[in-house]
Amino acid sequence: MDKRSFLQKMGQAALITPFLPLSLKASNSQKRGTYALDDDDEFWQRIRVDYALKPDYINLENGYYNIAPIPTIQKFHKHVEQVNYEGSHYMRTVQWDNKKRIANRLARLVGCEDDELIITRNTTESLDLIIGGYPWEKGDEAVFAVQDYGAMREHFKLISKRYGVVTKTISLPNHPGSDEEIVSLYESQIGPKTKLMMICHMVNITGQILPVRKICDMAHSHGVEVMVDGAHCVGHIEVNIKELHCDYYGSSLHKWMSTPLGAGILFVARQNISKIWPLLAEHHREPDDISRLNHIGTHPVHTDLTINDALDYLDLIGLERKENRLRYLQRYWSDTLRENKNIVINTPVEKHRSCGIANVGIRNMRPSELAKTLLDEFKIFTVAIDQNNVQGCRITPNVYTTTDELDEFIKAMNILAGRT
Repeated sequence: MDKRSFLQKMGQAALITPFLPLSLKASNSQKRGTYALDDDDEFWQRIRVDYALKPDYINLENGYYNIAPIPTIQKFHKHVEQVNYEGSHYMRTVQWDNKKRIANRLARLVGCEDDELIITRNTTESLDLIIGGYPWEKGDEAVFAVQDYGAMREHFKLISKRYGVVTKTISLPNHPGSDEEIVSLYESQIGPKTKLMMICHMVNITGQILPVRKICDMAHSHGVEVMVDGAHCVGHIEVNIKELHCDYYGSSLHKWMSTPLGAGILFVARQNISKIWPLLAEHHREPDDISRLNHIGTHPVHTDLTINDALDYLDLIGLERKENRLRYLQRYWSDTLRENKNIVINTPVEKHRSCGIANVGIRNMRPSELAKTLLDEFKIFTVAIDQNNVQGCRITPNVYTTTDELDEFIKAMNILAGRT
């Protein structure tokens, strides 16, 4: 019996439905209808129908994980059943061909060559492969910002202890006066022994978009390589790695690409592949073969397969349309709250310096208290950020978020700001 006959016989719906929450079962039973809608509001309402949303709260914390839409989840479950049906035969025959085919499609999305990109499990893994595999020597220096993601900062501490690498840090302003101000901050920490600089494409705690190309060109003029943390960028804003001029780029696909958990990418410029040491050894790979860097043994291949379905869903929406929508949603609430003198927006106001993510605080109110009150009193889920010069809650709407929900958030923030 071939797999198509098998799935038909078993009944795909019967295989999937018992494992789904009631809200998802209900959504599956709805007639979701066409996406070919000229009216923008109707289009986004149609997209919202594709999501099984927990009714307990308004979810404004999509930054950790962008939940996948129902069509993608259905494909994911189908892949689980198919791989389980084929078993070792799948793993020993087409596993790697399928993964490479999907990686090539991702390379086209982010603007790099096929032989410069691999699929990983997340941004942390991607960038730690570079930090841990870089050919460090005692006394080498690395530069990054105190606002960078903690896991990578901790890995730099680790290689500092292990190899004697010197780390230098800067602090990013929440409201830079110009690109040159940011570039100069990074340049101020470069010395004759600086080898690698880590920068964010989009700062995860504030949503600030950095002038990556200008930073890379400056660093290269000093002979310094640049590794970019793009965790929140792929599927969120347009990414063209070649135009960024970076040496390494990592991103998570379970964030704004809305794949199932455990999917990411790593770009390594072709000329740098051979010098990076793999953290887990692979056999029979040439030094310039990037696939030698992400050997992790047996892994959930159905997640890899579902990346392709998530790409299809992104194509259905359109990346430019999605980016515009996310920026609109962020500006919808942040522009309004900037008018309240007791509210602090920790994200630049300029359109090109942010997209869907922003950070907001209330004067004289701890971020943890703000997040707790928003959830307990107003049923709005966010995440508190309290580090360095950022005190507030990160607000990350998604394509299913409505302006009515944001009105509820605006109302709640104004009420709380009036209490301080």
